[in-house]
Amino acid sequence: MDTNKKLRDQISALKDGALPEADLELAFAALQGSDGKRAWEVYHLIGDILRESPAPALSADFRARLSERLANEPAPLRRTAIATEPTGLAAVLANPASS
Repeated sequence: MDTNKKLRDQISALKDGALPEADLELAFAALQGSDGKRAWEVYHLIGDILRESPAPALSADFRARLSERLANEPAPLRRTAIATEPTGLAAVLANPASS
């Protein structure tokens, strides 16, 4: 696991009160660095935003209306096959004998 990701995960768990006691020293040490301080600020900002704005209330038939609209959408177009042979400049560069 990436060391920075592990430290960010520990800082997140510390912020949430879910960090095991055995990992506290490492998390506190990570908070001394600029990356750790930034992660702490970001996790608090995310928490503040999530607590600030409750999810909007959806009408009782929202799911049914969404399903109906999705069912009426045209099917996505299939992608065309990608050429396996080089074309254009790539073809010229791939076969210098023909130039």
